[in-house]
Amino acid sequence: MNDLNDFQVEDSTNPPKPFSEFGFLFSQMTKDMKFVGMFTIIYGALNCLSIIGAIIGIPFIFIGLRIRDSADYFEAFRLTNDKRALTNAFEAQAKFFRISKIIIIVSVVLGILYLIGVIVFFSYIFNNLNHYSEFSNVMLR
Repeated sequence: MNDLNDFQVEDSTNPPKPFSEFGFLFSQMTKDMKFVGMFTIIYGALNCLSIIGAIIGIPFIFIGLRIRDSADYFEAFRLTNDKRALTNAFEAQAKFFRISKIIIIVSVVLGILYLIGVIVFFSYIFNNLNHYSEFSNVMLR
């Protein structure tokens, strides 16, 4: 596995891409990963300015660090062709996706709970609206 061509799948309908094009895509991917990582870290830090925001901000800082680590390992692999760097890159990327998955699940659950709370609140208000209007009519007389 000393050659990057080992990672390409032979397919008669899609001939393998030349290494220079793969190298460009690989380099662009690591730059994009670093940008997303830095943006995520900044977003997490801004959320940490409030105590409640820190609940959201701290996981975002961690996922930003993981994706930047992954980009660094991918870059090291591109330069040295070291198998261990590639393994570390995938491990860091897996941590990024694992933490992201947890954040998404928690966000969906909290969103559903919020929606249920809003529905319960407004249904309570609308059900008791007649009671309040009768009370106000009595008070105005």
